[in-house]
Amino acid sequence: MDSLDSHVQEKLDEAMPWIGLYIAAASAVCTLAMAADAFNGFTSKKLWFPCKYFSMNAASLTLLAVAMKLPMDLNTYLLYQADWHAKICSLLFMTISMSNFMSSLGSMTDKEIGTNMAALGILVITIVVNMWIQTFHLRGYFHSRMMIAALIPTIFMLLLLATFFSSAIALPTSKRSLESKYQEMHQVAMREEEIVKRTKGFKIDKRMIDGMKKYWVMTETSNPQFVMARSAFCCTSSVICVLASSILQVVYIGYYKRSHKVTMGESASVYGCYTKWILLVQSNGILVGIIAPVSRWFIAVRFKCLTTCHEISFAKELGIEEHWIQTLKYWRDSFSVIQIQDGKCRKYIHDFKWFTLTFLIRVQIMMVLLSKLLLFIPALLITPFVLCFKKFKTRLLAKVTTSNKDMRSESGGNIELNLNRFVLLLDGEQELPQRILKDICDQADKVIKIGTKQQPQNLLQLLNKFGNFGGVREFDSLQVPSIHSQEPPNCWTLPLVTLTSIAISLPNIAINHMATQLVSSVSEGLSLAMLIEKTLDQNGELMNIRNAADVTWAGVAIYRKWQQVDLRRISLDYKSSKNLLQELSSHAEMIILEFKRKANDFLMENPLNWPASVIAANSMYRISQTILHSYQEENDQTGCQDKTGQTDEELFERLTIMIADILAACFTNLSQVMITKCHRNAIEEREKSVHEAFLLLGRTRQIVDLLQRQEWPSLDHDKAAYIEEWRAFFLQDNENPITSISTSSDKARGTPVSNEEKITVVEPLSAASSLKVEGKVIGLSFFQEEITPFFNVCCFVMIQRRPFLSLEKFKNLSCFTEKEKRFVDAFLPFFYGISVTHGDYHTP
Repeated sequence: MDSLDSHVQEKLDEAMPWIGLYIAAASAVCTLAMAADAFNGFTSKKLWFPCKYFSMNAASLTLLAVAMKLPMDLNTYLLYQADWHAKICSLLFMTISMSNFMSSLGSMTDKEIGTNMAALGILVITIVVNMWIQTFHLRGYFHSRMMIAALIPTIFMLLLLATFFSSAIALPTSKRSLESKYQEMHQVAMREEEIVKRTKGFKIDKRMIDGMKKYWVMTETSNPQFVMARSAFCCTSSVICVLASSILQVVYIGYYKRSHKVTMGESASVYGCYTKWILLVQSNGILVGIIAPVSRWFIAVRFKCLTTCHEISFAKELGIEEHWIQTLKYWRDSFSVIQIQDGKCRKYIHDFKWFTLTFLIRVQIMMVLLSKLLLFIPALLITPFVLCFKKFKTRLLAKVTTSNKDMRSESGGNIELNLNRFVLLLDGEQELPQRILKDICDQADKVIKIGTKQQPQNLLQLLNKFGNFGGVREFDSLQVPSIHSQEPPNCWTLPLVTLTSIAISLPNIAINHMATQLVSSVSEGLSLAMLIEKTLDQNGELMNIRNAADVTWAGVAIYRKWQQVDLRRISLDYKSSKNLLQELSSHAEMIILEFKRKANDFLMENPLNWPASVIAANSMYRISQTILHSYQEENDQTGCQDKTGQTDEELFERLTIMIADILAACFTNLSQVMITKCHRNAIEEREKSVHEAFLLLGRTRQIVDLLQRQEWPSLDHDKAAYIEEWRAFFLQDNENPITSISTSSDKARGTPVSNEEKITVVEPLSAASSLKVEGKVIGLSFFQEEITPFFNVCCFVMIQRRPFLSLEKFKNLSCFTEKEKRFVDAFLPFFYGISVTHGDYHTP
């Protein structure tokens, strides 16, 4: 039996080196995550090193539990140097890791703080207890120096755990205080910058960007991770981290003095050679992990030096602000939730709770005082040197200092002066240095520049065909009969997906490069349109409609399929666009009728509850029927019953213009999205939201510039967020849907006139007026029949970059480019302003 047991034990020991490799791998992942946070802090100039990759969550705590296998393993020998060093190094690695992700407490909700703190407490206590048991049971085999070196890291871990709990108790109150100040300054910013509801939507200008920067400063300074990093408790954890790392140096130096060798020593562990791997990886992790805590402590001491240079007040510095103990006071004074009928028992429980929490309040006060002393004493010792250095610099470099101040005042002083009021601080915190505030403002500009490099070029090419928002009205006709008693509302993305599906399925288009280009352009546009809808649809009423568009677009963009209909194949089967549209309409109608026949649930009476496939089919049915109706109207006007009157290319161009119009109308909400993202969301998510707003500002700069050249409809911005409100507006003002903009999108549309193209005169049918440009005469024609206006002459001359000299009386104006013999179109984006209409004239 003994031989069998020993054989089984040998087999188990053979697998242990793989466990050692697993421990080394977990330690390496933690080390790389800490290195990534350090790199991110340096590159973003956030030397308080926010926890982005290595934060306190289930994943990191699990990795640390694996990395702590050696201290929790009671069977590992400690008599060999490498094994003993590996255990000590693991304890120090845990201490450094805790100090690294302490600031991540700020990014958690109250519930997450509770669960993560419970998990961390269990892990730390388990490690400490196991280490103490093993150390005391083997105390006869240890030198006293070895026992002290093994026990001190466990004491540091317990002190760090106490610091974590103290921070976690004060954090909810601190967040509420910052949130209250944020809302107060939000109202101030709204009043000052007039970021309020307007009747004609929002236009993006410098004043709006300056207003957004106020939100950037408020968000960055009230960022809970930044608040944690500059708190007194974080300084305490940094000091503990420095002391812990010094122990590792002492251990290595002592071993080097005894052995006179730079080696890791011998190992008899069952983990084999991987014990040294663990020691090497975790030692490097300590070196990397100490960067963030030390940097936070030095920055905090530096801030404190700047304040103590002017005034030293022990009472003020060592005062206990209310937010440190407010939560404990509330728990102590509140009525017990335990329902006990016996009055005496209830009284005893309440008294026990009161005395216990009073003791904890005193412990919390002691922890706060100790943390403040660890920050104040180093600052007090360094302050005389700072004052001497300032005097020396003032005397020897007076002129240089003056010029530098002037340069700073010219470059960034105004920004700092205006934004100082929007720095959010807790009670008792010193003001941020101007350099930190300037770095915060510069970071906002940097994010905008990053967004500027991400311009959607394909989308911009599509938007060049945008005319006058007419496509919003025309894609769905009220003359199309409904299949169901109720119609689902439209969102911005669903008609875009349906129109694109039809456009790329047209004969002679599906296999053309134009179809690929359109899909690429619409893909870029849909990403922005979905962001707009998700941000502005606060109640989520159109979520099912958006899901239908998203699911349908996945099939169209990747597989060129709409509801399992192969768009490439169907374009080959039908040579006529009209027949193809009838097939798509019939297929969509069958899906709706089948759903209508099988639907028995009363919830399905509401179109918002329909399946995504049925919502998409309803959109395809109505849009394809609308296009077929327009065919019929054209045939009735021309008297031709057999032909459509439009080629595939013409229909593709018409659908493309509709798509561009819908996208343009949707993008008029971009400014509202940016503003909404700046002051919405919980405090833990606000930094990410504001960052997205500034990135969106840079990314859509060219789109916004293009749209702001056009007149927008007189829609309130709350209504402008929904396409159905746009359609309702057009129905109310059918004759003149948009002020100062021509309305027809059925008329011939041309291509942009480049600066290199020559303008050719259209010979007049009667006497013509003339436009003189740099001595050349461009003819202006009087037409006998009334036609749609083409473009603004003043803006046209401006685009050509030629001085406008004189313009005699004229009426309808027409011209075309000599290069392509196409008519110039009024709906091109650079022809903006007042259009030349029938009967208008201008006298110089």
